[in-house]
Amino acid sequence: MRIGAIEAGGTKFVCGIGNESGMIEDRVSFPTERPETTLAKVVAYFQDKRVEAIGIGSFGPLDIDPSSPTYGFVTTTPKPGWANYDFLGEMKRNFDVPYGWDTDVNAAAYGEATWGAAKGLDSCLYYTIGTGIGVGVYAEGKLVHGLVHPEGGHVLTRRHPDDAFEGACPYHGDCLEGMAAGPALEKRWGVKGTELGVDHPAWTIEAHYLAHAIASAILLLSPKKIILGGGVMKQEQLFPLVRAEVRKLLNGYVRAESILGSIDEYIVPPGLGDNAGLGGALALGLEALRKAAPSA
Repeated sequence: MRIGAIEAGGTKFVCGIGNESGMIEDRVSFPTERPETTLAKVVAYFQDKRVEAIGIGSFGPLDIDPSSPTYGFVTTTPKPGWANYDFLGEMKRNFDVPYGWDTDVNAAAYGEATWGAAKGLDSCLYYTIGTGIGVGVYAEGKLVHGLVHPEGGHVLTRRHPDDAFEGACPYHGDCLEGMAAGPALEKRWGVKGTELGVDHPAWTIEAHYLAHAIASAILLLSPKKIILGGGVMKQEQLFPLVRAEVRKLLNGYVRAESILGSIDEYIVPPGLGDNAGLGGALALGLEALRKAAPSA
């Protein structure tokens, strides 16, 4: 099988070709510009690839309700040119194949459940902490949508007692994304997170916000694995800080060995590494092809 995959990020697009085993056979990336420019590059990439289906995991918010007249649109994003853009429709006008369509973080969660750190489990959460914060939810063997789709990056969180930063989210100020995404780190400290030392107090504060969100998610959804990806989580010193803070917040209430005894194997980086998003899009495309196949 030849499945097309698109990881459509707010900063860059990654397109690739893969197979039913999850192997990425070819890939290309380019900056995310205005939609007409960006989609022209996507179409040019797939033009001669003869793919059987295409999976798309996109930055959002998105309309993922198949019964909606704007299904396949990017909706209320502040990214210039992309608000109310018919992303999926433009792809369909160029390639008549089955499509998988979901948020980039839901796609990554699905990829991790199919081939990565949550393989063999029927639930996981995937957090990406980078330019923004998004949360993908895979529960009881399927991706969670609902009214729109999970927007866990915008949950409210308790303020760190030593943090007077006002927050950077244009919608909510001091929500999780406003306090802990990459731009919040830079705005609070005056330099990019990559320029902060591993012992800088920034990371204790960062872990505080991430742990509060994760502890709440554990109590609400009881996932069997939590996966933390994105550029900010390249700061590996965050993992032990987050794990310790989650255990402190839960305070022994959730009586699960994964938290009490082996939290290092419960809150983990992506098993697919930097391919989590693209691998997830590949899994979406593969699922779309299977659904489109005629019943025996």
